[in-house]
Amino acid sequence: MKKIPVTVFSGYLGAGKTTLLNHILQEQHGYRIAVIVNDMSEINIDGSLIAQSGHVSRTEQNLVEMSNGCICCTLREDLLKEVAHLAQDGRFDYILIESTGIGEPIPVAQTFVYQDEETGIDLSRYARLDTMVTVVDAARFWHDYSSGESLLDRKQALGEDDTREVADLLIDQIEFCDVLVLNKCDCLEEDELFQLEAVMRKLQPHAAIVRAQYGRVHPRVLLGTHRFDFDRVSQSAGWMEELRKPAHTPETEEYGISSFVYRARRPFHPQRFEQFVYDWPEDVVRAKGIVWLATRNDWVGMLSQAGPTMQLNPSGQWIAALPSEERAALMATDPDACAQWEQPYGDRQTELVLIGIHMDHQDITQKLNRALLTDEEMHSDWTQFVDTLPPWEYAPEEEMHNVR
Repeated sequence: MKKIPVTVFSGYLGAGKTTLLNHILQEQHGYRIAVIVNDMSEINIDGSLIAQSGHVSRTEQNLVEMSNGCICCTLREDLLKEVAHLAQDGRFDYILIESTGIGEPIPVAQTFVYQDEETGIDLSRYARLDTMVTVVDAARFWHDYSSGESLLDRKQALGEDDTREVADLLIDQIEFCDVLVLNKCDCLEEDELFQLEAVMRKLQPHAAIVRAQYGRVHPRVLLGTHRFDFDRVSQSAGWMEELRKPAHTPETEEYGISSFVYRARRPFHPQRFEQFVYDWPEDVVRAKGIVWLATRNDWVGMLSQAGPTMQLNPSGQWIAALPSEERAALMATDPDACAQWEQPYGDRQTELVLIGIHMDHQDITQKLNRALLTDEEMHSDWTQFVDTLPPWEYAPEEEMHNVR
């Protein structure tokens, strides 16, 4: 059976996903389209807008509404069953999915890649994820990104235990996509738009970036592109791209946008590192990478910053901290681990990618260097340093701890 292609639209609330979807349905695209609309409210407003537009007919296009839940979590089983049903129906040759504005794209994409253990449904037999689209509200991006608010603060959370920050959600949606639509571009001056576009390119260097007004984008940019590849998109974030470079070369800054990797082979003093975090440079837009803390010497720290929010959580053990037999087995099968190894501390290191606007690379580097252990401290008892950073639970299922 020929697999039916699927395009998924992600993007924060109000970005213009429904307007874009309505525009696609009006265009001459040559497909018989089924539309799945996901909305968090009990009354599916977005679905109603599309149905009322007159561009969804029973004969040529089909609308399925999913309400009071999110397709990346509570309604995932419903999504699996509905896509499988539409794919096998035979009346359609394309599926469009509009995800809820608070949904993360990775779990939705995984739905099409892996067989679901609970239902046994394997969508990869029926459907092919063609394109992951993220719609960004160009007019409100910086307002939302720098708000410091959580979804709970905005009464947009899935529940009381949904502690996600708005800035983190925006980053998740931007860093995992094939096509990035900058909508409402008419609301910005040309210089502002060029700068925002340059920031998007740093955050997501591999996606096609398209400017739009009122959601007007040609269907061929979003449908039948054959762009999606899960492994490639999973590794396409700008901070990952920066880490893969063998050595950072000086770049011509476009609209003041730049990036660099800070690397160190000695650990941070916990108090001085905490102070650096609290005095975080305002010109850093995005930072992510691994951190070596002297008082948590066995564990890899993963730091992630998006706008005013900062998180630091454990991300497994250093190979050097593993039992000798397990360490030897890993070293024998992982050439990257061998390449990263330096005596006497093995693979322990800090690799932190920073992306920002008009960043002072030298000043940031000097401040981070001052947070490292001194020569005298390197020869002292690291366990005696005062550590007031939030404690780690050392469990992957535990939620991240806010540093700020």
